[in-house]
Amino acid sequence: MDTQQVSAPPRAPSAGVVHINIRLTDGYTIISNRLSQHRGMSLLAIGVGTHIQSLPDGRRVGVKALAARFPESEVRIAAALRELEQHGFLRRTRVRAGGGKLATRTESYNHPEAAARGRKRVRAAVPVAAPVVPAVAAVAPEPEAAPVAAAEPVRVPVPEPEPVRVPVLEPGPVRVPVLEPVPVRVGVTEPVPEPVPVPVPVDPAPGPRLVPTPTAPRKPRLPLPAPQQPTEALYAAAADLLAGLPKTAPLFLLSEEDVRGLVPGVAAWLERGARPDAVRAAITDDPPAPLRHPAKLLRHRLATLLPPPLPAAVPVVPLQNCDDCDRAFRSSMPGCCRGCRDARAYADESCLIGA
Repeated sequence: MDTQQVSAPPRAPSAGVVHINIRLTDGYTIISNRLSQHRGMSLLAIGVGTHIQSLPDGRRVGVKALAARFPESEVRIAAALRELEQHGFLRRTRVRAGGGKLATRTESYNHPEAAARGRKRVRAAVPVAAPVVPAVAAVAPEPEAAPVAAAEPVRVPVPEPEPVRVPVLEPGPVRVPVLEPVPVRVGVTEPVPEPVPVPVPVDPAPGPRLVPTPTAPRKPRLPLPAPQQPTEALYAAAADLLAGLPKTAPLFLLSEEDVRGLVPGVAAWLERGARPDAVRAAITDDPPAPLRHPAKLLRHRLATLLPPPLPAAVPVVPLQNCDDCDRAFRSSMPGCCRGCRDARAYADESCLIGA
């Protein structure tokens, strides 16, 4: 009764995913659950890592190459590659290529923990015999003082965990300087060339800010304008305009003394034909932040932005009625029109001739 029936088919789960697996014979890649079920990476990073592990050796997996293959942007793909580097599934280093150029070498790991342990073992083994070559070359440069066996530690110049992958990750000239050991001559230490630093564009530093010294001569301040023909109505309109500024510009709250001192300047604007709304906009628009002295700012703008005076009006000559013909003519004095004056002058001349 309590014996389990091992031949019975397993019962399908009532919820969740159900796998319908078919045995694959080609076109598949073995992906570790350390990557596919990682809880610390985003889904995009897991997908990019899975795609990289499914590619053959030597395929380019840069940001631009992946962006040309997938619809995601270069920014998102670069962030995913940084996540893979942070969790050990990807490693990118700069190596020296032929012609003095630098290339990016990319390594993909399906087991980051084991790869990290391998790198630690290589680092622990290299420093034991590495100092032998410079010490022998510095103390005894003669050929008999430098045995051939001392050149063995130089054969491990790059601490990679899997040196077998090096020739297939980068094309052509990148494999040569990584795989071949640096030849060591007997008695002479050949310096290993260092990687050429890539110049990084640096923004030019901002120039010094030119600030005048306290003793430098300053431009004299313009005096506050005043109306040519002041009237009580003109001054009253200017005072009302200044007192009402806080309604449209709350920063320009003036004291009674400030209003009394600025009234002549506003009256000069109104005398020159400026409308009150135009005056208000010209002296209050675009104030500096913070505004510490509103009265000083208004005084400066009233003096520097003063509009020109209105053109003088052409005097109009009044109309007069002719005393003789009662026709209208323009003249500043009453009398006769030009025709009547000519007729009178001719009549006077004829009388003189007849006499």
